[in-house]
Amino acid sequence: MKLRFSPASPYVRKVSVTLIETGLQDRVENILTNVWDPETDIAGDNPLGKVPTLILDDASVLYDSPVICEYLDSLHDGDKLFLASGEDRWRALQLQALGDGMTDAGINSFLEGRRPEEFQYEQWKQRQTGVIFRVMDALEGDLENLQGGFFIGQVAVSCSIGWLDFRLPELNWRGDRPGLADWFDAVSERPSIAKTMPALPPES
Repeated sequence: MKLRFSPASPYVRKVSVTLIETGLQDRVENILTNVWDPETDIAGDNPLGKVPTLILDDASVLYDSPVICEYLDSLHDGDKLFLASGEDRWRALQLQALGDGMTDAGINSFLEGRRPEEFQYEQWKQRQTGVIFRVMDALEGDLENLQGGFFIGQVAVSCSIGWLDFRLPELNWRGDRPGLADWFDAVSERPSIAKTMPALPPES
């Protein structure tokens, strides 16, 4: 299999964490991809023009991160990140939706901030920050669920917070959410999280 990736992408990180957790990392070749390069060929594999994109051995292609992660989780016999059924599965998927939605809001804010200042829409950025903080408050208020194991929901939340710290450190979210901060500090020591810290891609 081949994974088209960027080391800065929180969605790629979800896949990388899943590969480590499932013991499949040696079965995947990582292909560095800059989706912002005008010459990129990513659209040939993924019409969305995004990473992560997983090219299977039969040349079929999977995207985006929830699909790729669940597919990879189906390839091993160990502890599952995606539970098969029941209330715990829906809680994990909802937690994943919160994590991914928080990431979406962070990316929207980050990209808006990269526009020329005279073209930035401050109200839009504030709305995205509001989404981020509401999700964090919801997580702070439901720590029992967050602390209930390590499934795809915890993967999504940890990758989202890690990316926010990487790209938007000015959010300074920890002071009002000590439980979430403690959980994130603890989960950051997990090998799959510690080995996949976001980074800027190497200069070409």
